[in-house]
Amino acid sequence: MATTLASPTRSDASAPTSSRLPLGLLALAVGGFGIGLTEFVIAGLLPEVARDFAVSETAAGWFISGYALSVAVGGVALTLAAARLPRKQVLLGLMVLFIVGNLLSAVGTSYAVMMAGRVIAALCHGAFFGIGSVVAAGLVSKEKAASAIALMFAGLTTANVLGVPLGTLLGQAFGWRSTFWAITVIGVLALVALATLVPASVNDAGTADESQPAGIRHELSAFANRQVWFSLLVTVLGFGGMFGAFTYIAFTLTEVSGFASSSVPWLLILFGVGLFVGNLLGGRAANRSVPRTLVVVLAALTVVMVGFALTAGSQVLTMVSLVLMGAFGFATVPGLQLRIMSYAGSAPTLASGANIAAFNVGNALGAWLGGVTIAAGLGYVSTIWAGAAMAAAALVTLLVAERLRS
Repeated sequence: MATTLASPTRSDASAPTSSRLPLGLLALAVGGFGIGLTEFVIAGLLPEVARDFAVSETAAGWFISGYALSVAVGGVALTLAAARLPRKQVLLGLMVLFIVGNLLSAVGTSYAVMMAGRVIAALCHGAFFGIGSVVAAGLVSKEKAASAIALMFAGLTTANVLGVPLGTLLGQAFGWRSTFWAITVIGVLALVALATLVPASVNDAGTADESQPAGIRHELSAFANRQVWFSLLVTVLGFGGMFGAFTYIAFTLTEVSGFASSSVPWLLILFGVGLFVGNLLGGRAANRSVPRTLVVVLAALTVVMVGFALTAGSQVLTMVSLVLMGAFGFATVPGLQLRIMSYAGSAPTLASGANIAAFNVGNALGAWLGGVTIAAGLGYVSTIWAGAAMAAAALVTLLVAERLRS
């Protein structure tokens, strides 16, 4: 998962006062939809991709873990590199990178070319959401900044709930490459929308001081707090546990639960509904208490995944587990983001970005660990057990961190 909330500093006098939401937010949402689709749709198509390239499930899993690692690198590196450049131009450049990456995935005839396409597309992911947050907030008045950012993120949520299963359906009906052709077209539409609907005035969103070397040094000071590092570790383990099981979910559903491959897209809708509801409820709960919410949610996620592993042979219980795993997995996200920002104090921007990178490191770690268990001959259910172990480790890490804090 690769999103970050950044609030620009600007004078209220320069903020728009219109009661209508700017169309530029729609352009950002379209970009978010395409990027979210690129990250997650591959999970539903992994069996077809592995078969086409004649590689193992573990090797195919690197299309997911490699993407996640590239998001982690690009989210921090490109955001810092582009700090002094006009925001709109940076967004346009990132979307071009996105288009090129998905075009390579669509036309690539070898595993290496496909992997290169995934890496190139991933590099723009974290930076797009980081800079896009600044731009979205700069398009509206101060009191509407959160709603503007949420609208941009609605593209990512929609990709999870609707785009992924529909993209999987398209890939199964016309070949998996058709899905990446469709994503490439979405990227072109987003590029045109960004160019025409996002005003050039957002180029100066944020203050000049934020892009100066001194500002970067100030942001780095947040990492002197050990609780920031604890937060990063909890993020890697907690989110990685859920994503590790999700990486190979298509194999689990077809080979263990006995669903037809044509049912996978519809089952992913259940998972997407869980993501949507869990993210919403997790955010509300974290507003009241971040530590209590994270403890409860991580404990529940561990229990759900253990239950899923034990009952994966039952189609009814598998469907229930999919919803709950998605819900509790994504219910951690608001609390994890709030936790690291609170301990970063007056320097939350880079810490927040690092936490987004940590989500994707967790994605890669979970996918790798799941691949290891499959390669060891432990079966597809082993990926769920591995995810449960990571979630439990995240819970223990959080409890230690809270004990040291008190």
